[in-house]
Amino acid sequence: MSVGFGQALKVWLRIGCLSFGGPAGQIALMHRELVEERRWLSEKDYLAALNFCMLLPGPEAMQLATYAGWKLHGVRGGLAAGLLFVIPGALVVLALSMLYGAFGNLPWVAAIFFGVKAAVLAIVVEALMRVARRALKGAIDWLIAALAFLALFAFGLPFPLIVIAAAIFGFLRGGEGAASDGGPLPSLAGLARNLAVWGALWLAPLAGLILFLGPTHVLAEIGVFFSKLAVVTFGGAYAVLSYMGQAAVEQKSWLTPAEMMDGLALAETTPGPLILVTEFVGFLAAARAMGSLWAGLLGALVTLWMTFVPCFLWIFAGAPYIEAIGRRPRLASALAAITAAVVGVILNLSLWFGLHVVFAGVARREGLFQPWLPDWPSLDPAALVLSLLAGLLLLRFHFGIVRTLALCGLLGLLWRGFSAGFG
Repeated sequence: MSVGFGQALKVWLRIGCLSFGGPAGQIALMHRELVEERRWLSEKDYLAALNFCMLLPGPEAMQLATYAGWKLHGVRGGLAAGLLFVIPGALVVLALSMLYGAFGNLPWVAAIFFGVKAAVLAIVVEALMRVARRALKGAIDWLIAALAFLALFAFGLPFPLIVIAAAIFGFLRGGEGAASDGGPLPSLAGLARNLAVWGALWLAPLAGLILFLGPTHVLAEIGVFFSKLAVVTFGGAYAVLSYMGQAAVEQKSWLTPAEMMDGLALAETTPGPLILVTEFVGFLAAARAMGSLWAGLLGALVTLWMTFVPCFLWIFAGAPYIEAIGRRPRLASALAAITAAVVGVILNLSLWFGLHVVFAGVARREGLFQPWLPDWPSLDPAALVLSLLAGLLLLRFHFGIVRTLALCGLLGLLWRGFSAGFG
């Protein structure tokens, strides 16, 4: 299918502006926009790309958008899709970070996005059902998905372990034709070129910061910290946040625990990758160390560069291999098993997100069996009602994503305004 570049730009911008709800919501939105409504990607291509992105360090949703753009228009398409996925949310988080740095917490923002999160929950549930119907083709697939969900939600096992186990299982049951070479692999010269170009774009500015400002300057420290984060955090955005939150608060002392929670709330309720909380952290760290909100802007820019340039490196270097893997029976079988496991991962993300929308208190039980459990008295009736309303509007009356998000945001503002005030 031929898609004009200008037409694609409008869709990438739309996705960037509507990508609320963290990875679960964003994966759901892109599935709806790219597979269901426009059919720019087949279900097979979408799930193969999602599997690949789940294996990479960093934010899987942003990398999925970048791959989709690359698939349609090459490197310029990948750049456009990835940047437009990030920029709207980055501008919002930057503005809110500056307001936060000047005035503290922002209750009216929380009130609006309280309603938005309820609507996102309905979008997530809708996408989960559609992906499961298409990705789980037999009893073995359903079993893999169920085991992956239980391993993550109930036992808290590491995400990479789940993916590796599914890949090994799929590879071993690859079946007939396993010896077929599947045709030539992409050029190693192209791989080397992508690694060299994007590696230089990523690390040259970091080297400059260290050389001209010194390794102990806060901007250099921010650059080094978030560069490390880009390569050690496998398992998607939630894995990144867990590592970063502990390091930024306990090791670096850039933020207090309460401020870290405020940053997470801003990132969860604004459009764009959930990992944009790094921008909030970098902003406050630089603003406080250098004594200026404008210094905070520099900290935010360094953070964004070190967080997202590696994402382009992983996609542009690895994307040409996705189709080649699909032509090799054992590898294709491994990828199919990962696809089934990813359905369990999305269910885990969806349930985690849903619990945090509807309940004020959610905690993981300690011990061998450690599911996420809600604090039942903390049930928020308004969140539950808004979520059900959003589900009816989207699933029953086909009200549309934009209108549903806007209506629920307005209702959230009115509810919180009348019930608690914005003092």
